[in-house]
Amino acid sequence: MSDASVFDDLPGDLMIWVLIVSELLVFGAGLAAFLAVRATDPTGFADAQDALHRTGAGANTVVLVSSGALAALALRLREKARRGRARLALVAAATLGVVFLVVKGVEYAAKAAQGIAWDTHPFFTFYYLLTGFHAAHVVAGVIVLLLVAWQDAPRNIEAGAAFWHMVDLVWVLLFPVIYLLG
Repeated sequence: MSDASVFDDLPGDLMIWVLIVSELLVFGAGLAAFLAVRATDPTGFADAQDALHRTGAGANTVVLVSSGALAALALRLREKARRGRARLALVAAATLGVVFLVVKGVEYAAKAAQGIAWDTHPFFTFYYLLTGFHAAHVVAGVIVLLLVAWQDAPRNIEAGAAFWHMVDLVWVLLFPVIYLLG
């Protein structure tokens, strides 16, 4: 009889996967609610969506995907005993996370300058809720990446990169639904 578990092959720790799955379920529920409410007012949602800055959001998509690639690269570098380069890749990934937050902050400031708030229209309630919750995860991910750069054991990098990839994945789902869905 073997003591091996199906969870033994997961990168990182089992608890990071419990966290990732629970976060994906929360974001999934938010997106489902957004789509359900959108179905009741497709014209209002489309009009509200036109106030968004799609180019900035598209650029942010490139920023986060690039950051995810750097996090994955960090693990490969660490496994090849290139510790300094791995740490540099993690710091670069975290820096791109900060770039994402700056772009998102500029977008929020532009909405505020236009008088658009969370209660302007149900679209914006979901917009601020979903993108704000995602931004909070980006902040957490930046902190995780920096901590992992400091405590750079391969298992730590696996867990940190897995969390960061969840943040990427959520944005890759939010971007088309919130910014592009017509």
